[in-house]
Formats: sequence, structure tokens, C-alpha cells
Amino acid sequence: MAHEKSIGITVKKADDMPEWYGQVVVKSGLADYAPVKGCMVIRPYGYAIWQRIMDYFNGRMGKLGVENAYFPLFIPESFFKKEAEHAKGFEPEVAWVMNRDESQEKLALRPTSETIMYDSYSRWVRSWRDLPLRINQWCNIIRWEVSDVKLFLRSREFLWQEGHCVYESEKECDRETIMMLDEYEKLCHELLAVPVLKGKKTEKEKFAGAHYTTTIEAFMPDGKALQCGTSHNLGQGFSKAFNISFLGKDGKMQTPWQSSWGFSTRLIGALVMQHSDDKGLVLPPSIAPYQAVIIPIIFEDSREKVLKKAIEIRHKLKDMRVFLDDRDQYTSGWKFNEWELKGVPLRIEIGPKDVEKDQVILVRRDTGKKEPVKIADLNEKAAELLETVQSDLFKKAQKFLKDSIVEVKSWKEFEKTIKSKKIAKALFCGGVDCEDNIKAKTEGANSRCIPFEQKNVKGKCVHCGEEARFWTYFSRSY
Repeated sequence: MAHEKSIGITVKKADDMPEWYGQVVVKSGLADYAPVKGCMVIRPYGYAIWQRIMDYFNGRMGKLGVENAYFPLFIPESFFKKEAEHAKGFEPEVAWVMNRDESQEKLALRPTSETIMYDSYSRWVRSWRDLPLRINQWCNIIRWEVSDVKLFLRSREFLWQEGHCVYESEKECDRETIMMLDEYEKLCHELLAVPVLKGKKTEKEKFAGAHYTTTIEAFMPDGKALQCGTSHNLGQGFSKAFNISFLGKDGKMQTPWQSSWGFSTRLIGALVMQHSDDKGLVLPPSIAPYQAVIIPIIFEDSREKVLKKAIEIRHKLKDMRVFLDDRDQYTSGWKFNEWELKGVPLRIEIGPKDVEKDQVILVRRDTGKKEPVKIADLNEKAAELLETVQSDLFKKAQKFLKDSIVEVKSWKEFEKTIKSKKIAKALFCGGVDCEDNIKAKTEGANSRCIPFEQKNVKGKCVHCGEEARFWTYFSRSY
């Protein structure tokens, strides 16, 4: 371990969240800054979290008939030009590879994979028997507009999954677009203990080239929303642009409907910001690489019997992810601080007096609460505590989200709510120009989503006074 990690976090979350966040991510060993401007290095501890997300999601997708595949990083320039709105939307972010042979077509490094995948789909889809086609890929993405890296939140290169599906009908496409968004919500709740708002994006904020975009939005303690996943009904535009068609059951050629959906390593950033504290990471048990760490308290005259008992305990806890920290070069107090920094949900302390009493001391990372537990009861008690920690973290975050939403009736209330670092729920006309003006007047607040449940949509837009079309959530965002 690097010596700097013994120092711990030097700023408080409430005083300077950007600095606090950067320190937590680096000092806990999740990630580091890369020598390449705008890029990051995901360290093994951080990648272990990403791996758990991948394993969970692959399991869910397997049950839904989604298969994993891989497509090239390089995308021919002509592919972007086939769907004009999509090309325009991503133009500022695309990084290009200049071929040595100038007679060859210029290649882009993928900012997203619709175009490269749909070229293949045009050859794979022939009949209604080939549908639905559901493919997911795990890959890296390059978006060159970023220069100042914010670890896990914004960088030129990041990891994600992107699903791309083809359907016979609009109805089927609609149903599965929402189904995938529900899967994202479930992942955030069950794995990350992060509550989210769910709804549609406005016309201004929807994905370039999409028929419509749906989203899940988390809300961070510094008063900013964080988009955690999107699911798009792409309509038939890409199918027409890439000549994807199929012979229908009626014997006629038809144009299919398509969807795409994705989340990225940004989820790790949401996890860190939502739960962690001034001591470092706080990890929900479902996502933690280690759910518990055993720390033997060693004295020379009792070393052998304490270590022997610690090893027995590690084997006893075979149904959970446990690390035995038996390193000689660090004191037990130093280890306590390090594992608090790394956010392990439970700490299991055992010293010579505990061995005599046939017990351990269990310590919760989220609350710091300590309690003695008989070794005979440890399996049951530890499992029970892990469930409680997971539930308590979600409930705490859920209360924060609920308390952060303010339903506003006037522009004055809207501005006050945004300045107070909360979410304004307001009647909105949906106009692109109106949303641009809202963002300009509030120094960055924009629409996060239009909630699916709409009640009593009667009245005028909170900003322009035109007839309102729906309630919409607004806040500042990452």
C-alpha cells in the first residue's frame, strides 16, 4: 500500500465535495489518473466492483435472451453520415484516426456503436424468424470533448455496456425499451443501494437519432443529478438508413423497430458519492469486493492462538467474501483505518481476550457500531448484519432523494429550489428554446426527466407561461 493512504481523507464531504471525491477514489484504490490527458486507470479494487456489476447484469440478460458479442472499435466515416441526426449529435465528441494511406476512408474511434453494429444487422436480419434480435456488448468508448478527467464520472475513455435490439413491431420495441430501464433501476437498487428517478428525456435531452429516450437519474449529496442509465426507442430511422428489413409473416418486406440501452462505469462514481463519508468509501455489501475483513489483534505472547482462530473464522465464513488481513508490517489500528478507507461493510476484530471468550467484535462500516458476537453465532449474525447494512444504506439514500424534491408553482420558487441544491418538479411546456433559457437563467439547471406517472397536468409552464404538457424534474447535473 502506498504511504499516502495512511494519511486518509483530508477534506470533509460537506466542505469540498469535488476534492473529497477525488481523494476517496484515489486513496481507497479504486482508480488513478492516467499519464494521457483526460483518461483514467481503473485499479484492481475498482475493477472488482465493475466485475460484480458485469456478472450481475450478464445473469439478468441471460434470462431475457440477450447474447453478448463484440464489434470493432473503428467506425468508417461514411457510417455516421447514413443517419444525419445521429451524426450531428456526436460530431463534437468523435476522435478520428487518420489513415497513412489517404485513399482509404477515415475511421472514427467509437463514441457509441449503433452504426457499426447496424451494418452487420442489415445482413443478419432477413425474416421475421430472425426477430427479435437482442445483442449486448461490453466495451470501451471514446468521447474526445473531455479534457479535465473526473474519475468514473467524465473521461475521454470509459467502459460500458450497450444493448442493441431489433423488433417486428413498435409495441414490442416500446415494451422492451421500458423493460431494460426497469432492469437498470433494479440493478441500482439491489446492487448499489442507489435510488433513482425514472422517466423520459425531453426533446432537447434525448439521444441523437432516437424516437424517444428513457432514463434513470440519481441525485448526489452536493445537489447534482447523475444520469445512471438510458434506454432508447430508436424508431425506424436507423433501420431505414442501414437498409435493415425483413420478410414479414404476411409475405411483405417490412422495416423493423430498434432499441438501444446502456450504462457505464459512471455507476461507480454514483456509488462513491451516494454513500461514502469523511473516512472514505462506504460500500453496500452486495457490491463490495470484500464483505468483511478479519483483523487479528496480535501480541507476541498470543500470536499463534489468535492467528489460528482468525483462520478458523475465515473458513467458517465461506458463504461470504472475506479477507483475512494477517500482514505483520502494519499495526491493527493502521489496518482499521485502511479498511475503513476502503469501505468494507463489516470489520471482524479478534484479540487474545476474544479468543478466551470464544467471541469476536463485529463493527459496521456505515454506522461504526460495535458488538461482541459469539463465534458459534457469527455466520448467522454476519449474514443478518450484511442484509441490514444494505437495506439501511438504500433507505437513507431514498429518504435523501425524496426530501430533495420540491414541487414548485412559480418561477421564483423554481429559482429558489435550484439555488438550494434541490430538484424542482415543475410544469413544463417541453420547448427546446424554453429549456435553453431555463439553463441560462439558472446557471446550468436542466431537465433530468419527465416522470412516467403524470397527475393533474393543468396549468402553465413554470418559465415561459405557455400551456404545460407535463411535470418535469429539473436540477443541476454532472
